[in-house]
Amino acid sequence: MAYQINLGCIICGKCARHCPVDAIYMGYDIYEINPKKCVSCKGYHSEPQCVAVCPVDVVTKARKREKN
Repeated sequence: MAYQINLGCIICGKCARHCPVDAIYMGYDIYEINPKKCVSCKGYHSEPQCVAVCPVDVVTKARKREKN
């Protein structure tokens, strides 16, 4: 399950620094998570580090996209 960074991101960069697979990058306005690279920290940590270190709690599980 991939995660996403929502509006309210303060661009502190903690999430990107703690991501073990470098799935987080600076987007146009806020940091973004590449869902193809995100492994939810499985095999690295007991919980997703982006969620654990975010000081404003804006990292959430990504919603599945509906197929048309």
